Amino acid sequence: MKRNTSLLEHTATRSHQTGATLIVGLVLLLVLTVVGVSGMNTATMEITMAANTQFQQDAFQQAEDGIDLIIANRMYHPRDDRTLQRLGDPDYDRTAFSTPSDSVSNSFGSSVGEIRAFHWTIVSVGQGPRNAISTHNQGFYTEGRATN
Repeated sequence: MKRNTSLLEHTATRSHQTGATLIVGLVLLLVLTVVGVSGMNTATMEITMAANTQFQQDAFQQAEDGIDLIIANRMYHPRDDRTLQRLGDPDYDRTAFSTPSDSVSNSFGSSVGEIRAFHWTIVSVGQGPRNAISTHNQGFYTEGRATN
């Protein structure tokens, strides 16, 4: 008889279970899903921010390259503006132009004639992907013979 009472107790215990383990498990699964989705959104935003920073750096380097090309190729003349046309890939592009300013008023004579300092302004615009744009202004002086 002892055996029958323990079997009855075991059966009675099962009938009083209400599924609390299932509910707790589903709540934990919901919490983990929310944490996972939030982590993916954060990672996606960080990737986008890193890409935008890279595109801005590309535009910055293109603008610097435009200034370097104007100076290296001596694309400046005291009487007119010079423009560096668009080069290369449309996603990575640059334009630059040099503008002569008035020559410096202090000139001095030498054995080869009068020497004068000339001032130029270079404006360079670099463009990167996704319309990232960087504009740089640079001025510089050169020495040369005075022109009439």
